[in-house]
Amino acid sequence: MANTEMATLTIEGFEVTVPKGTMVIEAAKQAGIVVPHYCYHPGLPVAGVCRMCLVEIEGAPKLQIACATEVAEGQVVLLYTDEASKARKSVLEYLLINHPLDCPICDQAGECELQDFVFQEGQSNTRYGAFAKRFIPVEDFGPDVLYVANRCILCTRCVRFMDHVAEDDVLNVSERGDRAVIGIHPDATLDHEWAGNVVDLCPVGSLISKDFLHKARAWELDKTPGICTGCSQGCNINLDTRENVVVRLRPRGNDEVNRYFMCDTGRLHYRWMNRGDRIEAPLVIQGGGLQATDWDHALQDVARLVQGSCGRAVALVSPNASTEALYLTKELLAGLDATLRFRTPTVEGEHPLPGVPNLALREERAANAAGAKALGYTSDSAAAGKAIQGASLVVVLDDDLNGVSREALEKAANLIYIGTILPEAARGAAAVLPVANVAEEDGTFVNRDGRVQRYAQAKVAPGLARPAWWVLSEVLRELGRGESLFSAEEAFARMAEAEGAFSGLSHAALGLRGQILSQAGV
Repeated sequence: MANTEMATLTIEGFEVTVPKGTMVIEAAKQAGIVVPHYCYHPGLPVAGVCRMCLVEIEGAPKLQIACATEVAEGQVVLLYTDEASKARKSVLEYLLINHPLDCPICDQAGECELQDFVFQEGQSNTRYGAFAKRFIPVEDFGPDVLYVANRCILCTRCVRFMDHVAEDDVLNVSERGDRAVIGIHPDATLDHEWAGNVVDLCPVGSLISKDFLHKARAWELDKTPGICTGCSQGCNINLDTRENVVVRLRPRGNDEVNRYFMCDTGRLHYRWMNRGDRIEAPLVIQGGGLQATDWDHALQDVARLVQGSCGRAVALVSPNASTEALYLTKELLAGLDATLRFRTPTVEGEHPLPGVPNLALREERAANAAGAKALGYTSDSAAAGKAIQGASLVVVLDDDLNGVSREALEKAANLIYIGTILPEAARGAAAVLPVANVAEEDGTFVNRDGRVQRYAQAKVAPGLARPAWWVLSEVLRELGRGESLFSAEEAFARMAEAEGAFSGLSHAALGLRGQILSQAGV
């Protein structure tokens, strides 16, 4: 393969080498410098309309916009000269002429790029004394999107996203001059499956989410890297939490998976993470019913159940359980005649994002079905109930047991339920062990393309609930089959040592971008 031609340039005294064709604004990032900008976004076509990224390039007759100027060998770029700084101040002054100072009531406050750059290099006062002009206060653009024209700086990111990425050209710039606003087709609404991305793309508080409206201020949020569980795509996301409650999901950049976007189904797929009807303590059969106990007694009872089992055993696991938990469940049944099953919820039809290859809301609505398959589990929803009948031991890992009759479960000799919510069908279990959900633990998923990706704990699990990998490793320890595990990283290392598909991988090697299973050890 031919080598990519490179160019070396200097940006504010820092020498960087990047491929030819790279824009100056992206090259500056390699030097650790963020060039102020509004209309530019790496996931959208260049527009060059905001003029905020003006820089001085030695030898050029005038200031250049960094978003549309390609690098050149020996180029010298200066960001903080008097001329460049004055030009950017003028752009900010122009934007603020018509931008209302409603930061105290704006959802974007604390995350607003207009706030950031005015603070960084704007003027301390204005030459205009009149109040900013007003448009229609709020316009309803669709199921989850509101448009506040007062705050709009006409960067056109939303228009370009809908035109060139979503390929649903329902937005435009209406009117001209100081009357210009973002308009929507009179017979359309912003109900595209990927329309919520316009809220993320908006650099100010002009496009806002109805779902997040007035829920929290940006500085109150803790942001944690995670993986969307809405389907098998495995989009990288950030979980925003406030006071131990997940309040928002937003896309996190990963060029190999979802670039900078996520679908609306995944975006709103978080309320279940905050459910109040959780199992909060271990439960064991006592006096004809389930009674709460501590972890020591529960683990001993479960170990006795496993040790006393002979014959056929069944593991029915959720394809949304972590890879570490799936592996340790398999280990728990090692030595028995084990059937390893999972059930993947599916819907008919996919919803692709046309402008991004291999990105879609997938039919398989599970985050880790590929991980389960890599560990030897098979997907057979219809046969799950039949497999359970007559088994000497059934271990259910967070499967909701919908469609599995309580009678079938009662015909199994011993049922151990490990999960977050106790379904009606599992109320006859010999033991129930409470575990954390995906927002409350560290772990990994494997997406449909075989990419192993990490997610991190965003909030605290309720009561005595613990990560499933910890619960299962403690049962194995009680059985004398391994030491205690103190982190998901240790659980993953044990799995990578035993399972060839994961050989050579580690949490450290995965980082925040993940790795393909077939590239393990490369």
